[in-house]
Amino acid sequence: MGGKNPYVSEGKSPPLPKQKYKIQFKGPRGDTQIVEVDPAKLPLGDTGQPGSILDIALANGIELDHACGGVVACSTCHVWIKKGLESCNEATEEELDQIERAPKNNSQSRLGCQCVPNGSTSLVEIEIPRWNRNLAREGK
Repeated sequence: MGGKNPYVSEGKSPPLPKQKYKIQFKGPRGDTQIVEVDPAKLPLGDTGQPGSILDIALANGIELDHACGGVVACSTCHVWIKKGLESCNEATEEELDQIERAPKNNSQSRLGCQCVPNGSTSLVEIEIPRWNRNLAREGK
């Protein structure tokens, strides 16, 4: 991960997928991008869990804020999993605590830095909420 949150207990990373799958990202402006995920190339970076939604988004030029660096210390990478939630690892207590702080959280809410699809569904659809930007950093 990009750093370590001292308040999160040490745990092992979720298993990486065994087969290729696709993620469709729907951005805050309605734009969509489909990315094919090849498990042989994971992790793609060092931010968030290896193979996480955040890891995949950043490696493919998709803007997904992550003020804490992907260490479960904020909710700026909050996304909605519109399709394929069943293929994702189970949320930890630490992740659920942060999701509670995210505006408009619901049963499809996950943190992009912690959510790792296992590839059991051919397509995972992600929506990045419109308000999900770090306004202090972006100044917009």
